[in-house]
Amino acid sequence: MPEPSQPQLSHFDSSGRAGMVDVSAKQLTRRSATASAFVELSAAVLAALPANPKGNPLEVARFAGIQAAKRTADLIPMCHPLPLFHVDVQAEVVDGGVRITATAATVGPTGVEMEALTAAAVAALTVYDMTKALDKAIVIRNVQLEEKSGGKSGDFLRDASRA
Repeated sequence: MPEPSQPQLSHFDSSGRAGMVDVSAKQLTRRSATASAFVELSAAVLAALPANPKGNPLEVARFAGIQAAKRTADLIPMCHPLPLFHVDVQAEVVDGGVRITATAATVGPTGVEMEALTAAAVAALTVYDMTKALDKAIVIRNVQLEEKSGGKSGDFLRDASRA
């Protein structure tokens, strides 16, 4: 029985040069992805969130994440510019910090994982920016893909036991 082929990095040619993948012949399908991030905040910073003089950090983070998703191709060199038909970013206070969840969707020839990841990361960075005056020890953790659907590689759902 032949061994399954090893996955290959798609952004490199046979000589090792980086390049943008040609997706022009791929089928247009509905694609979506959800990513998350966690901003670890002290109890004092969490208590101060509602009184932030810069505005509501969670709402500013949501807007920043949405804007970032739309600008992903400007930030990540080999990403394709995609028409995004939906972006949703949620920022929720949970035990020990703020959990960011970002979802992006399109109909296109390539996935939106990078858009969801970029949205989650920038939303987390925005929470940091909005609260750094209170604590410089804030930590951003676990920027990660939670799930994706559509495309040739199929669906992905993060296994909770691996998290």
